[in-house]
Amino acid sequence: MQNTPNNKKIYLCAINNIMSGICGEDCKFCSQSIRYHADVERYKFKAIHKVVREAKIAKQNGAIGYCLVTAQRGLNNKSVDFIARLASAIKKEVKDINIIGSNGLATIEQLKFLKKHGVDSYNHNLESSKDFYKTICTTHTWEDRYQTCVNAREAGMQICTGGVMGMGENLHDREELIKAIATLKPESVPLNFFIPNVALPIRERNIVRQEALDMIKYTRSILGNETMLMIAGGREFLFKGFEKDMFEAGSNSIVIGDYLTTKGESAEYDLNIIAKLGYTVATDCEKEDPIINTCNITKVVNAL
Repeated sequence: MQNTPNNKKIYLCAINNIMSGICGEDCKFCSQSIRYHADVERYKFKAIHKVVREAKIAKQNGAIGYCLVTAQRGLNNKSVDFIARLASAIKKEVKDINIIGSNGLATIEQLKFLKKHGVDSYNHNLESSKDFYKTICTTHTWEDRYQTCVNAREAGMQICTGGVMGMGENLHDREELIKAIATLKPESVPLNFFIPNVALPIRERNIVRQEALDMIKYTRSILGNETMLMIAGGREFLFKGFEKDMFEAGSNSIVIGDYLTTKGESAEYDLNIIAKLGYTVATDCEKEDPIINTCNITKVVNAL
């Protein structure tokens, strides 16, 4: 893999929490679950004009991927309709932006409808290994998540799927997660690192920087050169001041701006770091790019 500053482009993605803090699932790592009463903002559907305005700002900051996230078990008639209208509105106002849906469990028919209205790819994370998943969620299964990714491919969408590390799992679990992700042949893989919250059942993060770097290297070795490898939630806690190590380990994409319920670095900070390290920000989906040959800039959605 070519990782030198002279040829490496960094792909930026922004995310928007268009439905916040009202999910009824019991994922122990997620502050958007109503079961844990985390101190987060809660609302149903964000106003379309506001999301479009925020998409314009994200594009100005260099994002070529824009992820629409809903805190819910899965798509229903109301959310499918809203996301379709929202995606169409963004595409009319923002040129050359890739829209990603991140809306929970979904059927092939629902995903085809979203694709028809401007959603380019779908994000649904496996989150952990199949075995470990039973300890962090009981209201839906790991197999449900995997099937949604399969459905997205059947619907003609690109796939974004990743997970969260540092939730109490061991090294074997992490490696099994990456191997499972690889079987889906995703265009984009977001790696998140658990951010502790006093309201959540999981209290501590059991991964340190060097272990995280080792997992980035391992993930790149398993996925190959053509998959976008994004570092998302938890990046500021593990890699602030060590961004060079993160990129040299194999990542070539980050989330710019805020996450779902936690703050990210300012766009100015990230853009300055990228320039300082000698990298360039990707402005489109160039086929000849030596690192990636697809335009799927997708977000890791893990509701941290």
